Amino acid sequence: MSAGSVHVIGAGIAGLSAAIRLVEGGRKVIVHEAASFAGGRCRSYPDPTLGLVIDNGNHLLLSGNHQALDYLDRIGARETLHDPGAAIFDFADLKSGERWRLDLSEGRIPWWLFDRKKRVPGTALGEYFAPLGVFMKGRSATVGEAMACEGPLYDRLWRPLLTSALNTDPRESSATLTAALLRETLAAGGKACHPLFAGHGLAGSFVDPALAVLAARGSVVRFGERLRAISFEGERAVALAFDGAPQTLGADDSAIISVPPWIAKDLLPGVTAPDDFRGILNAHFQIAPPRGQPAILGVVNGLIEWLFAFPDRLSVTISNADRLIDRPRDELAAGIWRQAAVLTGLPPDLPPWQIVKEKRATFAATPAQNAKRPDSRTRWVNVVLAGDWIQTGLPATIEGAVRSGYKAASIILEPALSRRNPVP
Repeated sequence: MSAGSVHVIGAGIAGLSAAIRLVEGGRKVIVHEAASFAGGRCRSYPDPTLGLVIDNGNHLLLSGNHQALDYLDRIGARETLHDPGAAIFDFADLKSGERWRLDLSEGRIPWWLFDRKKRVPGTALGEYFAPLGVFMKGRSATVGEAMACEGPLYDRLWRPLLTSALNTDPRESSATLTAALLRETLAAGGKACHPLFAGHGLAGSFVDPALAVLAARGSVVRFGERLRAISFEGERAVALAFDGAPQTLGADDSAIISVPPWIAKDLLPGVTAPDDFRGILNAHFQIAPPRGQPAILGVVNGLIEWLFAFPDRLSVTISNADRLIDRPRDELAAGIWRQAAVLTGLPPDLPPWQIVKEKRATFAATPAQNAKRPDSRTRWVNVVLAGDWIQTGLPATIEGAVRSGYKAASIILEPALSRRNPVP
């Protein structure tokens, strides 16, 4: 494409990563965001109840998420992530009271598996090879069809890890998506599995540095601009109708549509997209963690799935949380804190709290929903899709969002001749 303006619709991680690559390629970029903030489902905000800046969720990266880390490098924010320096995962079983730590070997050969003391308590060596089945099944297979979803190791390792990564019950999740996850993380060795998270807030790592880079490059970010409709003529989009005046697209202008799938379907006739979603529930407690509390604690046999320790608060994440979304907030807070108090040794009195519910946090990572994910290219030569819900080969993750943004930008930056064969 020649060097016209690029309108990026949506300032989530997919849109921001696309915009960063585009300005690096010398393009004029205008970002339009319907909300008053950037980041989408990866954001921080001041909570008046707690008097703290909290995140809408606790997003975890692994050191094998190379595109997400590349994005952080480009915006100068990799050092904002907490990195234990090794593939270390602490776990607690609320039912038995047992605690253990997985410390994976850095290399591709999993030497740690051959040391009984380093394995999950009560598990046998052979159980660790159960996920190999996901690499052998077709695109329509579920994890439940590819491996045994039962037993001590499933309950204490595979279920918590896969549920958090897929945000879907592993039994009904796509074997193909699971294989892609494992191929880039556990199968790549401990060096690809260091747990990384934004210790001082998502905005400080993923959003604010990107906005600063865009501003320094002269790119405009317009908040409160909701795209209502797109006008088409033939194989091109010719105008973008926002709440205010419409934006005409010149002959060399293009648009990246980086919005949730249900909005994209309204804007783009005939576009297929996932239409089944799963929720995530997060709880934040205004209380300092005790000395020695792990930064991240996996929990089994409890309501809590992951407990994160920040300097000024404890935060809990529960994935695949549709069963909890409609429960009263005070009931949820009390039940979650009872377990958190047991895990941390803190007093049982409920501290100031906040519950954050994302009802449509991700698409359901099932084979049927995975098949509905569209390609980045559309039938319009100057319209490209981005988002963790398009075809990235991964479930809905930050890594997938960044990959989609990078791919969208690369399509826009292609020579014009390569764009003359749009998707039918």
